[in-house]
Amino acid sequence: MHKFDEGKVFYEGGANEDDIKKFVQANSLPLLVEFNHDTAQKIFGGEIKSHLLLFLNKEDESFEKVSEAARSVAKPFKEQVLFVTIDANEEDHQRILEFFGMQKTEVPAARLIRLEEDMAKYKPETDDLTPESIQKFVQDFLDGKLKQHLLTQELPEDWDAKDVKVLVASNFDTIALDVNKDVLVEFYAPWCGHCKRLAPIYDKVAQHFKENENVVIAKIDSTVNELEHIKVTSFPTIKLYTKGENQVIEYNGPRTFDGLTKFVESGGVDGAGVEEPVEEVAEDDDSIRKDEL
Repeated sequence: MHKFDEGKVFYEGGANEDDIKKFVQANSLPLLVEFNHDTAQKIFGGEIKSHLLLFLNKEDESFEKVSEAARSVAKPFKEQVLFVTIDANEEDHQRILEFFGMQKTEVPAARLIRLEEDMAKYKPETDDLTPESIQKFVQDFLDGKLKQHLLTQELPEDWDAKDVKVLVASNFDTIALDVNKDVLVEFYAPWCGHCKRLAPIYDKVAQHFKENENVVIAKIDSTVNELEHIKVTSFPTIKLYTKGENQVIEYNGPRTFDGLTKFVESGGVDGAGVEEPVEEVAEDDDSIRKDEL
């Protein structure tokens, strides 16, 4: 019994603990859940890890139309996919839009996300959010017919003009996986406090190697560029792509000029296995893990 949707739901399964638990969890939230402070934990902390996110503007006339379209097709999917609305006008929700590489001007819009260890995001083929298009989007997702939606920036014309080369999704493999060079890559976020403090040190490292044709020092904004074969969960993450066999070695040493240069010069040996002391994060530090979004 509940105070939303049809008011009551009858269990038709057997006397099985797992099935009853799944039934209760699937029916403890409305068919269409509004994301807010009260529901956030139930949404992202629940057993259903696949979510259809509908980014809407509550003040727009399309809000009720899209909400009803989603609600009308949600019931058959309720044990597999959670249908969620997010008010894109709420200031607290802007970080979620950024995570999906979206602007307010794109609203209304839909995205699917799978919150497993290997987090994946999906975008519908059409921006027309009708019952038919929403139903097809979710069913194609469940049938494994969709390809992951990966964020990417346009390649800047001056990407290689400075000592630190700028990578985006389109040129990452060409530069980082060059078997003739050792390539050090910083995966960063513009709002990350640790990344900001590392920037002048990283520039100095790049200047140190600028005359070495066998070494490339590069960076990639991981908030707007995603790679299918690399999952970054915290910022900054620094990896060395070695020449020859293209080994990928993550740097765990101190974020200093000496530490980073020794790491590159040693081919990823010096600094790979050294745990960096945990830094205390100041209250005004805006660094954050991606999985805290």
